[in-house]
Amino acid sequence: MTLQTQLVLRALLEDPAKERYGLELCELAGLPSGTIYPILARLEQVGWVDSTWEDPAVHEEAGRPRRRFYQITKDGAEHARDALARAYRSRKQPLPGWAARPAGEGGVS
Repeated sequence: MTLQTQLVLRALLEDPAKERYGLELCELAGLPSGTIYPILARLEQVGWVDSTWEDPAVHEEAGRPRRRFYQITKDGAEHARDALARAYRSRKQPLPGWAARPAGEGGVS
């Protein structure tokens, strides 16, 4: 797993219940859009991420382009935490807080 993919997954795991649009993820991950969107497409293909388009009335009223929102799936969050934990263990670094599973999902309370 590339470092860029890890950064995108970490951004999505900050608040797994929140939908985020692409440029918001660019800011959170510190990566350009040309890097983020292919990663999101791959994560969506494997079922780790779902996406939806913003209602046209919302973006028209705001006078900006339509946004596509991305959200990590429940299975995607589980797989992402496992993959990120393996990546950190391979570098022998302590696990960050986002790697812990939420209470009720086999995680630490």
